[in-house]
Amino acid sequence: MEYIEEADYDSLIIPYQDAMANLMTRLDSLNNDYRRKYKNYPIHHMQERIKKKESIEEKLRRKGFEISVKGIEENLADVAGIRVICSFPDDIYATAKMLTDQDDIRVIQVKDYIINPKPNGYRSLHLILEVPIFLSNEKKNMKVEVQFRTIAMDFWASLEHKLKYKKNIENAEEISKELQRCAEASSQLDLRMQALRDRIEAERE
Repeated sequence: MEYIEEADYDSLIIPYQDAMANLMTRLDSLNNDYRRKYKNYPIHHMQERIKKKESIEEKLRRKGFEISVKGIEENLADVAGIRVICSFPDDIYATAKMLTDQDDIRVIQVKDYIINPKPNGYRSLHLILEVPIFLSNEKKNMKVEVQFRTIAMDFWASLEHKLKYKKNIENAEEISKELQRCAEASSQLDLRMQALRDRIEAERE
């Protein structure tokens, strides 16, 4: 079975870490600027991660790609990932637009699982972005996956992820249906809280 050498993996991820840090800094700046202008933060918090070597190898095998640095760079767009947790659904789209409007960021792919949830109820806005980083002798464009969720969406997804990997569950189909109902209830809560915020802000004007 083919593997990626540890040294190759360590060298590979450094540009991805730089690209991820670049985007995290931009998102922090956008959040602070939005706070100065509109008196609230659209971003509640952020999480970042680099895909582990074993996970990369497993994904390459599963998709039938070459197990190599070249295979990674040409075929995987989620080696580096950022999860942006917002308080309200409108904040997701506002923040995503502010980020993607920057003239040196290229949008590679958009998957809107908020408008079109997955069958299990999962909701999130997924973007694959290409961001430039500047090395000692070159500029390099790197791909980073950015996921936008509300607090409620993230809470549901975290619990669903834990339950999904439990083995030999009785009544699995009923549990799956209940998770879908919980996802819908979570979505309705987001919409109601958004409506409350809009109402409060309208009364302040």
